[in-house]
Amino acid sequence: MSKIHTRTMPAIAYRKSLPVQDEESLVDIELPVPVPGPRDLLVQVEAVAVNPVDYKVRQGNDPGGEPKVLGWDAAGTVVAVGDEVELFAVGDEVFYAGALDRPGANARFHTVDERLVGRKPASLSFTEAAALPLTSLTAWEGLFERLGLHRGVPGQEGTLLVTAAAGGVGAMVAQLARALTSLTVVGTASRPETVEFARRMGVTHVVDHHRPLPQQLAEVAPGGVDYVFSTAGTDRNLSAYADMLKPFGQIVAIDDFGAVEIGVLKSKSISFHWELMYTRSLHQTPDQAEQHRILSRVAQLVDEGVLTTTATRDLGTVSAAHLREAHRIMESGTAIGKVTLTGF
Repeated sequence: MSKIHTRTMPAIAYRKSLPVQDEESLVDIELPVPVPGPRDLLVQVEAVAVNPVDYKVRQGNDPGGEPKVLGWDAAGTVVAVGDEVELFAVGDEVFYAGALDRPGANARFHTVDERLVGRKPASLSFTEAAALPLTSLTAWEGLFERLGLHRGVPGQEGTLLVTAAAGGVGAMVAQLARALTSLTVVGTASRPETVEFARRMGVTHVVDHHRPLPQQLAEVAPGGVDYVFSTAGTDRNLSAYADMLKPFGQIVAIDDFGAVEIGVLKSKSISFHWELMYTRSLHQTPDQAEQHRILSRVAQLVDEGVLTTTATRDLGTVSAAHLREAHRIMESGTAIGKVTLTGF
């Protein structure tokens, strides 16, 4: 371990679940600098990105007055390592999404298991890199692990529908599918600016999710679709998915909803999958290091010019006021790509 010349650090936390308009919903505090465990890196955080999980935890998990730090997308520099660390050294620039059941990265220093971390793409700034980990992992696992698509296999035919294709996850799904499969990517978007962004990310055909999907899909994919990557509205759209999908089609969903009638999928033998990129860390699965390998491959593809950052708007330094604005934007459902914050 290297020596850290401070015992405390600035952080942003919440103590009670409050509306984002309330100035107490996220507050600036000082916390002790964390000590890395045996497999941990201590990272000096340079930039973070905000995801729906941030505001969902803030809204639904009241810490009862104890400060809870959010933030599950970060890029920074390793300043200390645990005794059993093998993959990284002090001075390495890294990016990662971390673990849901540990303190988040909205702090100057942050500890994270090295198996969940990748080296930052050399061609990106910390801000640009911070936008990528959570969405890249979710998209990669959903496409290649849940749906079982083959990476880089020529002639893999079919059509993939991705909802909210201009969102953080949707944009990475489109990029990865375009780069590593031969699938035709159809994405949903409704505003001129989201349509343009979705096309830039790799979507071939755009349909409007505010209008009935089956009729629109019939025009761009008259034979039906083979796969659905559902990032939002799965419960509302499940019957439509059943209509649009070919026999033996597959759905992977990442959003949150209650009970749905999955019987509509039976006649076509349609498979339904969940994707949660925190499963490996939450359940300490033996293959946690797969996330290190995925992020390493994503960084390589970025540096080769195959993938690009989805960072679209930086709100300034990591502070309570700026994070409240970031949460407000995410809660509005109007974000394009990823919202980031840089520096302290």
